[in-house]
Parts: sequence; C-alpha cells; structure tokens
Amino acid sequence: MLTLVAELLLGYPDRLVKAIGHPVIWIGRLIAFLDRNLNRETDSVSRRKLAGVATLVMLILAAVVSALLIEQAFALVPFGIVGVAIIATSLIAQRSLHAHVAAVAEALEADGLAEGRKAVSMIVGRDPERLDEAGVSRAAIESLAENFSDGVVAPAFWLAIGGLPGAAAYKAVNTADSMIGHKTPRHLAFGWAAARFDDLINLPASRLSALLVVSAALLVPGASPGKAWKAVLHDARKHRSPNAGWPEAAMAGALGLSLAGPRHYGGVLVDDAEMGAGGRRKANAADIRAALRLFQIADILLVLLAGAGALATLLL
Repeated sequence: MLTLVAELLLGYPDRLVKAIGHPVIWIGRLIAFLDRNLNRETDSVSRRKLAGVATLVMLILAAVVSALLIEQAFALVPFGIVGVAIIATSLIAQRSLHAHVAAVAEALEADGLAEGRKAVSMIVGRDPERLDEAGVSRAAIESLAENFSDGVVAPAFWLAIGGLPGAAAYKAVNTADSMIGHKTPRHLAFGWAAARFDDLINLPASRLSALLVVSAALLVPGASPGKAWKAVLHDARKHRSPNAGWPEAAMAGALGLSLAGPRHYGGVLVDDAEMGAGGRRKANAADIRAALRLFQIADILLVLLAGAGALATLLL
C-alpha cells in the first residue's frame, strides 16, 4: 500500500530519469544486448527459441538478485522498509499512465486531430495516421485499460506476493515481452518464451483489473457496472490477448463503448474481436475523460485492497 500511495503522490520525477535513468531503461538495455548477441538469424528455430529461454532466465535472475541486494541493504537501516517501498514506486505507473492518456484528451480538445494523433502515438503501436478522432479516442481508452492491468495492478500484485524481487522480476518479463515478444521473423522464436511467460504472470492481474473497473463503475456517475460485467463475461475471452480483453471489456461496457476490433499495426490489419460489442464506436475526448475517472476510482480501490491485505497480514 505504501508503494502505491507514494507513487500516486510522487511518481518518478523526470529529473531522476535524466540523472540516473529508470529501471525499465536499464532492463531494456540488457534485453537489447542479449537480443543482439544471442538472437542469430543463422541459427535454427529451435536454437533461437532456446536462446530466448536463456535470455528470459538471465533477465529474471538479474532482476531478482538486484532486488534482493537492495532489500538486504535497506534491512540494515532504521525504517528501511520505507526506502524499499519508495524504490518499488519505479515499477508502478499510476501517475505516468494518467498523464499520458490525459494528454491525448487535452490535445484533441485544444489542438484537434493532428495533435491528438501525435499524443496517442506515444502510448500505442498502431498507425496513428489512419485514426480519426474516434479512433484516437478509442486507442487512448484501450491503452488506459490494458496498462492499468499490466502497468499498475500486475506489479502491485507481484510486489504483494514476492516483495521487491517479485515486482522486479515481473517488470523484467513484461519489458521483454514488449521488446521481443512479437510475431515478427526476427522475434517469433527468440521472443516466444518472453511472450508466453508474460501471458501467464498477467493472468491474475487482468482478472483483478476487470473486477476493479466493474466496481469503480458503481461509484462513477454515468458508468454502468451491469454493462461492464456483461461485457467481461461476453467479450473478454474473444480478445486475441488472453489478458488485455478483461480490462478492455470492463472499460468498454462501463462507458457504453465498443473498443478493440480491426486495427492497423505497421500497415498490417489486425482483425480483433470487439470489446463491448454493440456499444458506440464514435468515442471522443469526453469519453477519454470518463475513462480516466473510472481509472482513478479503480486505482483507489486497488490502494484500499492493498491496505486491507497489509492489515490482515499484520493481524495474523
């Protein structure tokens, strides 16, 4: 709970990023190094897949060992748990997620479609020039829902389960999936292990994220918890991702929108199922604002849940 509250209030300052970088940057550099040196195009598919498994193991070991050393160092000083909690804030993205998605709404409202496309291109991988205002708005809301799960709930979940090593290992795997877990000729085999393991460790958080969004819809005027729950039951498993469909479906149903569906990535059409099928496709900046309100309430519920868990642990 302390980590969530600290990150919600402070975030990870830009000055700190410029001065020493960020854990995701450090992990990314290691992944890039291993990709360059172990992912050889002349190797067989099985050999590249094995190299990908070795890469994943090395990443997890590096993350866990580093986190254990930090925990042990802080255990030697008074109130060291506070220091560990503050360090763990670098692995959670509540403030930055809200800021990036809000920037899309602000760009659409103040400067129009062109600036909205620029803002949304910072958080999604689809082709922004193909997006109209509704497409930009849906993309921002989809990113908010999915990243609530894997950028906020999942690291908080693994922090609760495994402490700083658990959260660090999760972030290493999730970063690897984003960098090499693609079905491209170069990474189909090499990134197989990262993609599959990321799917596995995100299963609990994606379901919890959906429940948090549904619960938040009870508290946000204009949102529908009933439609959110119905969309989760009807659509979540239809998504091409085993996890992204859960928070996306909950968000879509709560707002009365239809999210996902056919999208272009790198000029290639990806024909995905609709989340909240039958809802509005004509989303706008106001819908992004509504989604952000849902996110904020869902995040508060997560903090309260973490607090209840911490209290229960102390009392047992």
